[in-house]
Amino acid sequence: MTDQKTHTHFDFAKLTERERYKILIGTVIPRPIALVTTVDRDGRPNAGPFSFFNVLTHDPAIVAIGVENYSDMRFKDTVRNIRETGEFTVHICDDALVDQMEVCAIKFGPEVNELDEAGLATTPGEMVKSPRILAAPAALECRRHTTLQVGPAREIILGEVLGVYVRSDAVDPSNLHIDQHLMDAVGRMGGHTYTRTRDQFDIKTQTKDEWELHKRAAIVTGS
Repeated sequence: MTDQKTHTHFDFAKLTERERYKILIGTVIPRPIALVTTVDRDGRPNAGPFSFFNVLTHDPAIVAIGVENYSDMRFKDTVRNIRETGEFTVHICDDALVDQMEVCAIKFGPEVNELDEAGLATTPGEMVKSPRILAAPAALECRRHTTLQVGPAREIILGEVLGVYVRSDAVDPSNLHIDQHLMDAVGRMGGHTYTRTRDQFDIKTQTKDEWELHKRAAIVTGS
């Protein structure tokens, strides 16, 4: 039996926006990182990382990105470009890509190409106009499905995945098994902290019959 720990309760209605943010990013961990590329209506590329990101469903294949606009309510380049073109590409960030991903997080103006600043080589998208970062272990080409405005300066972008690129050495096309170690993805923790995904373990969910058998065995052995 695991020792019971005491817990501290926080009423979100009594916390400031910044306090709620700190609690959420410190508890919902690790969070996958979406390094998102887009182009504006004139074809100028943009790249930015977002850690309020995940896949929500596979049928249809939908990913979600939470975006906070600037304090003066201006759209970030990523949001504006997705509104203009309806397309974007989500790249999974591995350990080798972290430093360049962080360069893309710098608040450059729309005239600056973050991909050039970070030294990231790209190739044109296959199913969308946004470029694909060649160094990323995986890239999900997406079409905007829905945009949910959840606050004056915050919105959630739902994207339908049209196609995915995966590093050839990390995927077996015959059974679609993806080697998680070769993906070497990183996740976001609280504050400025990141985590690697190299410490892995497997747990297979039991069937009901297996669980009942396990309980009976535990009673017999007294464990």
